[in-house]
Amino acid sequence: MWFYYVLIVLVIVLDQITKFAIEARYAFHEFEPITSFFNLGLTYNPGAAFSFLADHNGWQKWLFTLLAIGASIFLVIQIRANLEKTLQNIGFAMIAGGALGNMIDRVRIGMVVDFLDFHWQDVHWPAFNIADSAIFIGVVLVIWQEFFRKKQ
Repeated sequence: MWFYYVLIVLVIVLDQITKFAIEARYAFHEFEPITSFFNLGLTYNPGAAFSFLADHNGWQKWLFTLLAIGASIFLVIQIRANLEKTLQNIGFAMIAGGALGNMIDRVRIGMVVDFLDFHWQDVHWPAFNIADSAIFIGVVLVIWQEFFRKKQ
């Protein structure tokens, strides 16, 4: 069980270190081209994925904070109940770590720090961060575990 707790903390720490480094290096909406399809810079998202509810007056901060706490508690309970499902549990830990990493931003500054900007010519994917990446990878691992699990 400790492995999963360490993974959750590792995701949170990596997420927060990168966000603090980006905030120290870039001004708001300043992006530096790294490749022809990737920029590094600073933007903020007061909403959730794809700026969902971003245009509201701040109540969504507390909704997403409560959801992150509730989901993380639920995921830890699921890990403890199914210790034999290693791949699924790694996915759950990554999702919980990502949710808590973004929650820290919401509590600290009222919005989430995003800095990874992928694009094709002038079409940009919404910017994201390490926590978002961990959530995505975690979901893929959980789906993979379910898709390839042995029939009982």
